[in-house]
Amino acid sequence: MSKVLVAYFSATGNTAKVAQELARLEKADLFEIKPQQPYTPEDLNFNVKDCRANLEMADESSRPAMVGKVENLEQYDVVFVGTPIWWGREAAIIDTFLDSHSFAGKTIIPFCTSGISDVDKASAHIKGIVGDGVTVDAGKRLGADGSEEEVRIWTELLGL
Repeated sequence: MSKVLVAYFSATGNTAKVAQELARLEKADLFEIKPQQPYTPEDLNFNVKDCRANLEMADESSRPAMVGKVENLEQYDVVFVGTPIWWGREAAIIDTFLDSHSFAGKTIIPFCTSGISDVDKASAHIKGIVGDGVTVDAGKRLGADGSEEEVRIWTELLGL
Protein backbone atom coordinates (compact mmCIF):
# COMPACT_ATOMS: atom_id res chain seq x y z
CA MET A 1 0.00 0.00 0.00
CA SER A 2 1.30 3.44 -0.96
CA LYS A 3 2.11 6.07 1.62
CA VAL A 4 0.14 9.15 0.58
CA LEU A 5 0.47 12.87 1.25
CA VAL A 6 -2.11 15.53 0.41
CA ALA A 7 -0.41 18.91 0.03
CA TYR A 8 -2.60 21.89 -0.74
CA PHE A 9 -2.88 25.64 -0.96
CA SER A 10 -6.26 27.21 -0.34
CA ALA A 11 -6.96 30.92 -0.68
CA THR A 12 -10.67 30.86 0.19
CA GLY A 13 -11.22 27.49 1.91
CA ASN A 14 -12.58 25.51 -1.06
CA THR A 15 -9.37 23.60 -1.75
CA ALA A 16 -8.82 23.03 1.98
CA LYS A 17 -12.21 21.37 2.28
CA VAL A 18 -11.46 19.00 -0.60
CA ALA A 19 -7.94 18.29 0.68
CA GLN A 20 -9.22 17.36 4.12
CA GLU A 21 -11.83 15.02 2.66
CA LEU A 22 -9.26 13.48 0.32
CA ALA A 23 -6.82 12.91 3.20
CA ARG A 24 -9.58 11.29 5.25
CA LEU A 25 -10.63 8.95 2.44
CA GLU A 26 -7.05 8.01 1.48
CA LYS A 27 -5.85 7.82 5.11
CA ALA A 28 -3.17 10.26 4.00
CA ASP A 29 -1.07 12.83 5.80
CA LEU A 30 -2.03 16.46 5.21
CA PHE A 31 0.29 19.41 4.54
CA GLU A 32 -1.00 22.95 4.07
CA ILE A 33 1.10 25.08 1.75
CA LYS A 34 1.04 28.41 3.56
CA PRO A 35 2.26 31.67 2.06
CA GLN A 36 4.67 33.61 4.24
CA GLN A 37 2.51 36.65 3.51
CA PRO A 38 -1.16 35.57 3.68
CA TYR A 39 -3.39 36.64 0.81
CA THR A 40 -5.93 39.36 1.55
CA PRO A 41 -9.17 39.90 -0.37
CA GLU A 42 -7.45 42.79 -2.17
CA ASP A 43 -4.59 40.47 -3.18
CA LEU A 44 -7.16 38.17 -4.81
CA ASN A 45 -9.21 40.80 -6.62
CA PHE A 46 -8.53 39.53 -10.14
CA ASN A 47 -10.46 42.50 -11.58
CA VAL A 48 -7.63 44.80 -10.46
CA LYS A 49 -4.76 44.55 -12.94
CA ASP A 50 -2.01 44.96 -10.34
CA CYS A 51 -3.45 42.86 -7.52
CA ARG A 52 -0.88 40.53 -5.97
CA ALA A 53 -2.28 37.33 -7.51
CA ASN A 54 -2.35 38.83 -11.01
CA LEU A 55 1.22 40.10 -10.68
CA GLU A 56 2.44 36.69 -9.48
CA MET A 57 0.67 34.82 -12.27
CA ALA A 58 1.94 37.23 -14.94
CA ASP A 59 5.54 36.41 -13.95
CA GLU A 60 6.35 32.77 -14.81
CA SER A 61 9.35 32.90 -12.46
CA SER A 62 7.30 34.11 -9.48
CA ARG A 63 7.84 31.97 -6.40
CA PRO A 64 5.99 33.48 -3.42
CA ALA A 65 7.67 32.60 -0.13
CA MET A 66 6.04 29.82 1.84
CA VAL A 67 6.19 28.75 5.47
CA GLY A 68 7.82 25.40 6.20
CA LYS A 69 8.55 22.28 4.16
CA VAL A 70 7.37 18.69 4.16
CA GLU A 71 9.68 16.78 6.46
CA ASN A 72 10.68 13.31 5.27
CA LEU A 73 9.06 13.59 1.85
CA GLU A 74 10.97 10.47 0.89
CA GLN A 75 8.49 8.36 2.89
CA TYR A 76 5.65 9.14 0.45
CA ASP A 77 4.96 7.34 -2.82
CA VAL A 78 2.03 9.48 -3.92
CA VAL A 79 1.60 13.22 -3.42
CA PHE A 80 -1.73 14.85 -4.18
CA VAL A 81 -1.20 18.55 -4.91
CA GLY A 82 -4.27 20.74 -4.46
CA THR A 83 -4.67 24.26 -5.78
CA PRO A 84 -7.19 26.80 -6.88
CA ILE A 85 -6.88 27.62 -10.59
CA TRP A 86 -5.66 31.12 -11.34
CA TRP A 87 -5.16 32.25 -14.94
CA GLY A 88 -5.89 28.69 -16.07
CA ARG A 89 -3.18 27.00 -13.98
CA GLU A 90 -2.00 26.36 -10.44
CA ALA A 91 -1.38 29.26 -8.07
CA ALA A 92 2.26 30.44 -8.13
CA ILE A 93 2.85 29.28 -4.56
CA ILE A 94 2.40 25.69 -5.77
CA ASP A 95 5.46 26.27 -7.96
CA THR A 96 7.34 27.37 -4.84
CA PHE A 97 6.30 24.13 -3.12
CA LEU A 98 7.37 22.01 -6.10
CA ASP A 99 10.74 23.77 -6.40
CA SER A 100 11.34 23.34 -2.65
CA HIS A 101 11.19 19.53 -2.68
CA SER A 102 12.52 16.58 -4.67
CA PHE A 103 9.79 14.37 -6.09
CA ALA A 104 12.05 11.86 -7.86
CA GLY A 105 10.40 8.45 -8.08
CA LYS A 106 7.04 9.72 -6.83
CA THR A 107 3.61 10.10 -8.38
CA ILE A 108 2.02 13.53 -8.21
CA ILE A 109 -1.74 13.76 -8.62
CA PRO A 110 -2.88 17.36 -9.06
CA PHE A 111 -6.37 18.40 -8.10
CA CYS A 112 -8.03 21.75 -8.32
CA THR A 113 -11.16 23.46 -7.21
CA SER A 114 -12.68 25.55 -9.93
CA GLY A 115 -16.10 26.32 -11.24
CA ILE A 116 -14.84 26.66 -14.81
CA SER A 117 -11.16 25.95 -15.49
CA ASP A 118 -9.85 22.43 -15.84
CA VAL A 119 -6.69 20.97 -14.32
CA ASP A 120 -5.01 20.09 -17.66
CA LYS A 121 -2.83 23.20 -17.95
CA ALA A 122 -1.83 22.92 -14.27
CA SER A 123 -0.87 19.24 -14.67
CA ALA A 124 1.29 20.01 -17.70
CA HIS A 125 2.92 22.97 -15.94
CA ILE A 126 3.61 20.86 -12.84
CA LYS A 127 5.22 18.17 -15.03
CA GLY A 128 7.48 20.85 -16.52
CA ILE A 129 8.61 21.96 -13.07
CA VAL A 130 9.28 18.54 -11.51
CA GLY A 131 10.83 17.12 -14.70
CA ASP A 132 11.77 13.56 -15.57
CA GLY A 133 11.68 10.78 -13.01
CA VAL A 134 8.33 11.93 -11.62
CA THR A 135 4.98 10.61 -12.76
CA VAL A 136 2.40 13.39 -12.99
CA ASP A 137 -1.18 12.15 -13.25
CA ALA A 138 -3.72 14.00 -15.41
CA GLY A 139 -5.38 15.11 -12.18
CA LYS A 140 -8.93 16.12 -11.42
CA ARG A 141 -10.99 19.28 -11.37
CA LEU A 142 -13.53 19.29 -8.60
CA GLY A 143 -16.29 21.83 -8.35
CA ALA A 144 -15.74 24.85 -6.13
CA ASP A 145 -17.77 23.10 -3.45
CA GLY A 146 -15.90 19.78 -3.92
CA SER A 147 -18.61 17.58 -2.47
CA GLU A 148 -17.75 14.58 -0.34
CA GLU A 149 -19.49 12.34 -2.89
CA GLU A 150 -17.47 13.76 -5.79
CA VAL A 151 -14.19 13.21 -3.92
CA ARG A 152 -15.20 9.67 -2.87
CA ILE A 153 -16.05 8.63 -6.44
CA TRP A 154 -12.76 10.02 -7.72
CA THR A 155 -10.67 8.24 -5.07
CA GLU A 156 -12.43 4.95 -5.78
CA LEU A 157 -11.56 5.31 -9.46
CA LEU A 158 -7.91 5.97 -8.58
CA GLY A 159 -7.74 2.72 -6.61
CA LEU A 160 -4.66 3.61 -4.57
